[in-house]
Amino acid sequence: MLQLLEARLDNIVYRLGIAPTRAAARQLVSHRHITVDGKVVNIPSYSVKPGQVVAVREKSKSLEVIADSLQGFAHEKYSWLEWSEQDKAGKLLNIPPREEIPENIKEQLIVELYSK
Repeated sequence: MLQLLEARLDNIVYRLGIAPTRAAARQLVSHRHITVDGKVVNIPSYSVKPGQVVAVREKSKSLEVIADSLQGFAHEKYSWLEWSEQDKAGKLLNIPPREEIPENIKEQLIVELYSK
């Protein structure tokens, strides 16, 4: 379940450090600042497939919020993402196994809540 959420476009934008928060990542996607394989995608829930390249749109590379967020961000944090500073683009290498996802979430509690 969590692996599906890790493939969402807004989450990948956040994980790549393009946006400071998930809400900001969602807004950047909605406002057409992000491309997937060179095409503008404005759907935050878009499911990115392994091998696809997520990049900042050429017109948006100078946005202050993006520059501030990328400054000093440790892109080596996540083994399933690859970052190119020159292109301001990242690639989803693979869907991460549950053990590599840093959030401490108990999926069983979520399932139990929604199964009532």
